[in-house]
Amino acid sequence: MTNAKPLLLKNIYHLALGTDDGARRRGVDVLIEAGRITAIDEELAVDHLDAVEVIDCATKLVIPGLVNTHHHMYQTLQRNIPAVQDAPLFEWLVNLYPIWAHLDAEAVEVSTQLACAELLKTGCTTSSDHHYLFPAAVTGGLIDVQIAAAGKTGMRFCATRGSMSRGKDDGGLPPQSVVQEEQTILDDSTRLIEAFHDASPFSMCRIALAPCSPFSVSPKLMQQTTELAREHGVMLHTHLAETIDEENYTMEHYDCRPLELMRRWGWVGGDVWYAHGIHFNDAELDLLAETNTGVAHCPSSNMRLGSGICRVPEMLDRGIRVGLAVDGSASNDSSDMVGELRNALLLSRVRYGPSAMTADKVLRLATRGSASLLGWESIGSIEVGKAADLAIFEMQRLDYAGALSDPLAAIIFSGCSHEVDTTIVNGHVTVRGGKLVGVDEAELRKRANAISRRMLEAEGHDTRWMP
Repeated sequence: MTNAKPLLLKNIYHLALGTDDGARRRGVDVLIEAGRITAIDEELAVDHLDAVEVIDCATKLVIPGLVNTHHHMYQTLQRNIPAVQDAPLFEWLVNLYPIWAHLDAEAVEVSTQLACAELLKTGCTTSSDHHYLFPAAVTGGLIDVQIAAAGKTGMRFCATRGSMSRGKDDGGLPPQSVVQEEQTILDDSTRLIEAFHDASPFSMCRIALAPCSPFSVSPKLMQQTTELAREHGVMLHTHLAETIDEENYTMEHYDCRPLELMRRWGWVGGDVWYAHGIHFNDAELDLLAETNTGVAHCPSSNMRLGSGICRVPEMLDRGIRVGLAVDGSASNDSSDMVGELRNALLLSRVRYGPSAMTADKVLRLATRGSASLLGWESIGSIEVGKAADLAIFEMQRLDYAGALSDPLAAIIFSGCSHEVDTTIVNGHVTVRGGKLVGVDEAELRKRANAISRRMLEAEGHDTRWMP
């Protein structure tokens, strides 16, 4: 993207900076130039004001852009499918894999745009996506399609090149039609890093490598992926400790628990983050802390699939890096980022009591915590010199009436809609007045429904209620 016109956020009603001290301010301005925050102060004097777009924030809450650390964007096309609405993870996967075998480039493009649209409209400015499914009938680069689609929406994007090489014939869960040869995976991973990975602080696209799970790839591929990622200086990501079924699988096949398996394969360290991390014991939490290995907390998905409750407060007490994530839209079943903050707060309180998670803590998880998982330190707080990624909420709404004694907490505890007024990514307005900029929402909805219906009908699912 080219540099946008400078922006001046004027007379902010409530500014939550997202800094270590949890500072909040009122009546200040924020100046954005060339994708950076260049000044924060009262009544900023700006030269050539006619060349600056002024956004009146007198009734608005401004927070750092939220950061989503784990998603499967293709799943936006298969939400709340009746056949798996009440299924645990392994059964859920087995029933959905045949539908996903019908993915093609158009489905990946539309689902990526749809997920990014929902995220942007709920205050998310950076998202990772874990795409690991590559049907044999599809030629061409599906990650390339994703990167282009996310770029069109204006999302700052971390594309993780996922992989599955162990199908049913080799003792894995997925059908053979959606797994790949391991050399094909490694070659494409190298290609994507060389073509798209931008490690600069304010980049809009990065690549990480992400085998799907210990039960869908071989030990050799896990180890070769580690070597490749570290050779090129990119992050590593996978699912881990999500269910007891996974633990039983690794005990049966490797005679150890999932985290020990990761340790043997070199999958611990500051360049590694896991999705879920529910079923770690005390010693394993200590290992995560010692090795600086991160965890993406996915509360909505964990509740939806009945997988369990992640030990987030205990992780934070140990100094473990924890971020927040919506997970795939077939197990959430949305890409509502503020909704994820709410569920993270409430779920921790179920297990640990009402003081275990606060509005400030959960905002930190979804901003600086998540940014740390992705190794993207230029995002996650509103400070001079940081990336201009911000979410702006109109607080003069009926559903916030009576909640304004704490405007930040209001968007988490209160409200019947989590949609923003404005989202800014890299200094560009991507959502204005609650509507996407540069994306036709009605057309996107139509295309998504049509593709979803086509994929479901191909596997004989009931589509009588679909448009």
